[in-house]
Amino acid sequence: MPDKLLYALARPFLFSINAEAAHDLTLPLIKKAAELGITKAIAKPESDPRRVMGITFPNPVGLAAGLDKDGSYIDGLAALGFGFIEIGTVTPRAQPGNPKPRMFRLPAAHAIINRMGFNNGGVDAFVANVQASRFYQNKEGVLGLNIGKNADTPIERAADDYLHCLEKVYPYASYVTVNISSPNTKNLRQLQGASELDALLSQLKDAQQRLADRHRRYVPIALKIAPDIDDEQIKTIADSLTRHRIDAVIATNTTVTRDAVQGLPHAQEAGGLSGAPVFELSNQVIRALKAELGDALPIIGVGGIFSGADAKAKIDAGASLVQLYTGLIYRGPALVRECAAALRNSR
Repeated sequence: MPDKLLYALARPFLFSINAEAAHDLTLPLIKKAAELGITKAIAKPESDPRRVMGITFPNPVGLAAGLDKDGSYIDGLAALGFGFIEIGTVTPRAQPGNPKPRMFRLPAAHAIINRMGFNNGGVDAFVANVQASRFYQNKEGVLGLNIGKNADTPIERAADDYLHCLEKVYPYASYVTVNISSPNTKNLRQLQGASELDALLSQLKDAQQRLADRHRRYVPIALKIAPDIDDEQIKTIADSLTRHRIDAVIATNTTVTRDAVQGLPHAQEAGGLSGAPVFELSNQVIRALKAELGDALPIIGVGGIFSGADAKAKIDAGASLVQLYTGLIYRGPALVRECAAALRNSR
């Protein structure tokens, strides 16, 4: 398989340089490869449509937000065979994110720690990039747009940022994800608290209805939550999601725990830990959410998927769809096809 061989050859070089530098090098190469038609050589998953949030997904394996924060590489990433792509997190105004270095690999644990801090060019540039993509123009697939708040916006004004971004991205999104779970924006996870979450979801739901009337199109909203929550918090979140008729929940973001990586180089770096150490943490949250939600709304499972069996475990825990991020960096694009095949064969 050309993609598997190519990535096996490229990975030693990519892993020999700074993690963020490798990221900044790889994405433009994927974009250029798509422009030149090289990505057509990548074998794509067979069609395996799933109906979730009222949307038909070509297959249940998606790209998680964070890889393409500005929507600059949509067409290249779409060529890798994903059933859906989620880009962002975007904020109302451009911001540089946290100081570098801010991304660290932990190869022994198949993990990454990042404290990027929603570095992006702002929502207006983001929307322009979406509009310029062939993927959007030709309605080639499902595009999730992930929104957040600026670092310097006081937490009590956070809703203003989310509402501003929702209005801007709404016309271009297949669905919108509300990210309240990154550990890299100060106090952001406070929004998962009962009263804060109720207030935010109420305003977002009202705005969604107004925008649906204005654009004559209903765009679902998903909420992305952290793995670092207990059963009581899960019950509170599930109650809010159902009462406010939110369309889906994404479980989960990165973790601030370090139990699984103690003693490894970079283990004590600040930021969110992703990859294999988050696998069971996210599965626990998915199972608990499913127990609370039943079939009230779908769960999108993300965290530590490195194989088709891992993807199936997320579905078995209660997810309807899955997303990849860190596994893609360690395994390459062949992982997309492997996960899609495992989920197709498990039906």
